[in-house]
Amino acid sequence: MTAVEIPGSKSITARALFLAAAADGVTTLHRPLASDDTEGFAQGLAALGYEVERAADRWRVTGRPSGPAVETAEVYCRDGATTARFLPALAAAGRGTYRFDASAQMRRRPVAPLTRALRELGVDLRHDEAEGHHPLTLVADGVRGGGLTLDAGESSQYLTALLLLGPLTRDGLRITVTRLVSAPYIGITLAMMREFGVEVKRERTSGGEVFEVPSGGYRATGYAVEPDASTASYFFAAAAVAGREVTVPGLGRDALQGDLRFVEVLRRMGVRVDIGSDRTTVAGDGTLNGLTVNMRDISDTMPTLAAIAPFASGPVRIEDVHNTRVKECDRLEACAANLRAMGITVATGDDWIEIHPGAPRPVEVATHSDHRIVMSFAVTSLRTPGITFDDPGCVRKTFPGFHEAFARLRSQWGV
Repeated sequence: MTAVEIPGSKSITARALFLAAAADGVTTLHRPLASDDTEGFAQGLAALGYEVERAADRWRVTGRPSGPAVETAEVYCRDGATTARFLPALAAAGRGTYRFDASAQMRRRPVAPLTRALRELGVDLRHDEAEGHHPLTLVADGVRGGGLTLDAGESSQYLTALLLLGPLTRDGLRITVTRLVSAPYIGITLAMMREFGVEVKRERTSGGEVFEVPSGGYRATGYAVEPDASTASYFFAAAAVAGREVTVPGLGRDALQGDLRFVEVLRRMGVRVDIGSDRTTVAGDGTLNGLTVNMRDISDTMPTLAAIAPFASGPVRIEDVHNTRVKECDRLEACAANLRAMGITVATGDDWIEIHPGAPRPVEVATHSDHRIVMSFAVTSLRTPGITFDDPGCVRKTFPGFHEAFARLRSQWGV
């Protein structure tokens, strides 16, 4: 058995930083993820005047329930979608003029459903260039709150940003959601808000799913960040294709992250999976069954499955993943194009990809500067030596030490 220590969850670290900044008091985050995205989020908070002290395994954040400590700020969000979507919502609760910009990659990604919702709540917000995209400027004077309708069928982050904002409004929020993708991420948000003292009511109605968020703010706490389940998927997949066994400590049956359900996909493909109270073990024998699977709720792991699909005994069809087309790149098309370059037969539609069995040949993978494309096809390389990447360093977004960790795994396994 090989145990692999996975860095902290990006999604949880970003939410924890928002909650800590909004809370009354000082919050200590234990084992937060240190990566380009999360460091960008912390620097964004600092630009807004929040006090963030970072040590190796813990970060301390002094909260400001009244909002940013400065009246004007320029915030650069880098490539971080959570930074670019969560921080404008946090700033809206304060008072001042705040401009947010991002990398060219993040500028291409949409933010319109969130900014429309903020405008509906009375926030003075304008897009400085392309409507519905960064850069944007908002003139904040607090948020009264009230009711709104949201389409979160493109990204659950729009809903998370508004849920996190809710307790900072004067009257609370009632959000009716007509469509929702990646629903488990909302479960993470609600569970973490509960840890910071806020209980959100959730009910299904004929008009959609309704979230009632009370006003009143957050209380500071100590919070331990669990390992990143999306990152763990690469090591679980590696065990499956290499015929080895791997255990990830810290991710068990009570894990917050829905992406741990990736191991259930592997189980359906014939891989042995054991989920314990505080760890998950995957053991493969190198054989995989084909399958058809809906990955709407765990779409960040779609590239992981696509990268190992050629080694299955039958076609692998992944459905309901349209939202992967508006991530760091069009991940569905990026996976398809790279697999075709490797000589694999692939068919695609608007929201699905079907991959047929084959023997991938080594190529230079076109990463589109997307960390998940690199880490996914690194797994393919276990059975296709010679695969390289045009931008291997883009893994710094979520796991700067990925290549070193994966090389150690290969060495231990002798593959």
